[in-house]
Amino acid sequence: VYFTLRSAFSTISTEREKLKQMLENDASSSPSAQIVGLKNALTSAIAQNTDLKDRLRRIHAESMILDSASNAKSSPDLVKENAREESRGLVHQVSNESRLSIADSLTEFFDAQEVLLSASSSENEVSDDDSYVSDISDNVSEDNLSNDMENERQTLDCISESGIGCNSKRRTCLPAPCPNTSNISLWNILRNNIGKDLSKVAMPVELNEPLNTLQRLCEELEYSQLLDKAAHTPNPFERMVYIAAFAVSAYASSYYRAGSKPFNPVLGETYECIREDKGFQFFAEQVSHHPPISACHAESVNFAFWQDVRWKNEFWGKSMEIVPVGTTHVTLPAFKDHFAWNKVTSCIHNILSGQRWIEHYGEIIIKNLNDDTCHCKLTFIKAKYWNPNAHEIEGSVVDKAGKVVHRLFGKWHDSLYCGTTSSSNCIWRANPMPKDYEQWYGFTQFALELNELDLQTRSLLPSTDTRFRPDQRFLEEGNIEGAEMQKQRIEQLQRERRKVLEENNLEHQPRFFRKSSDDSWVSNGTYMDLRKEPGFSKLDNPVLW
Repeated sequence: VYFTLRSAFSTISTEREKLKQMLENDASSSPSAQIVGLKNALTSAIAQNTDLKDRLRRIHAESMILDSASNAKSSPDLVKENAREESRGLVHQVSNESRLSIADSLTEFFDAQEVLLSASSSENEVSDDDSYVSDISDNVSEDNLSNDMENERQTLDCISESGIGCNSKRRTCLPAPCPNTSNISLWNILRNNIGKDLSKVAMPVELNEPLNTLQRLCEELEYSQLLDKAAHTPNPFERMVYIAAFAVSAYASSYYRAGSKPFNPVLGETYECIREDKGFQFFAEQVSHHPPISACHAESVNFAFWQDVRWKNEFWGKSMEIVPVGTTHVTLPAFKDHFAWNKVTSCIHNILSGQRWIEHYGEIIIKNLNDDTCHCKLTFIKAKYWNPNAHEIEGSVVDKAGKVVHRLFGKWHDSLYCGTTSSSNCIWRANPMPKDYEQWYGFTQFALELNELDLQTRSLLPSTDTRFRPDQRFLEEGNIEGAEMQKQRIEQLQRERRKVLEENNLEHQPRFFRKSSDDSWVSNGTYMDLRKEPGFSKLDNPVLW
């Protein structure tokens, strides 16, 4: 009943807006019988709208009471923790089957021009599972009732569903929209490089996005609240569930980004991101050029996060594979946990023609190096021609005896559930996309903020920070010609520096990272100390551009 009323509410609201527009267009002309009829219809629609609002409030209040009663009967450990996180929206008691059926029907509803509401219509059928209603938050506004239940990611003005809220000081768009790349022939660029590593192939700057690989690594922390949640979860199996959700969330931002590539950092380039609202400090450095290796480190009171990643790109005619090599690490000091996992292969399809799209496939194995109580296996399922359900993932948390404790499923760009398809908890859901995100390279709100440079931050950054890189800044501002010229100049400067090192039989020494005993790159602990005292403005910094 609740969702049927919501559909009716949306229909009436839409019709009311259409009637208002028609009345405004005809306001200058004399009243006609049609206008009088429209006015009467508008008055009737407003009356029905008000009545539906009252009924929706009552039904929603009753649903929350039912939800509370249902939660009281659920598993005590995970549900008690989930109840404390309702304000963050991290966990929802939900029936996945009913979610999918309702979301699909709502998608059909909004695509149609005319809708017939019928009690027997399959588009308005609701599951008997009362737990689904608890997915509706107390603070859902009436204006957004028609949007918040879409299965796919939403296009809203708000920033996050995670309860962090909007920060009005951060930008919500870029200085200029992304350029039109339809006139660029990728075949002419790639035809002689089939089966080769594309990291050494020069690409036009129009194919880039105004972020680089170091910033892409920072994007993996968009859902750092999952690590905060894990750091406050005593049960080791439930902690592993949140770590798994964090590992999956790292791929969500790539869903709308198949049409462009990040800038390749030059050797010695750095990037920092200090987010007081999220409680972490992040910094990264390009520690090697051949092979290209990016290293990063982040800390908060609840966790530490680090990784070094190198990519191998291979072009196969119609698609391009991106194979990452490296390990991601997360430690939770409260429990002395040290989690480590690998990354899966990414593939961009329709490189030469058609609509490009990206998929991820392979297996992620998450282990706690300090405790063998459990481990997690996540499978990113490769799309098949006969399987319409793309982007799916499935996995399980297994104890040391091999017994499955928690089952996981969902889609890497949308959400992750724990439980069975008939009764499950939504552990993670992707944030809604910003308004007009298609114009801004498909960036999430978090990504839109990564290259932002304000006066206060400018004075604290080293000159090697990505935000000072001119070609990337020009592209962000829409100056394509200037970006291409600066890109070629910066690459030439890097070749000259490399030549000097080779002539003097020297190797580049990273400033903020060192090699560990297993040949991985870890922080040497100097970045934040130097930032504080004496400050990067008082130090000699290499000239990269």
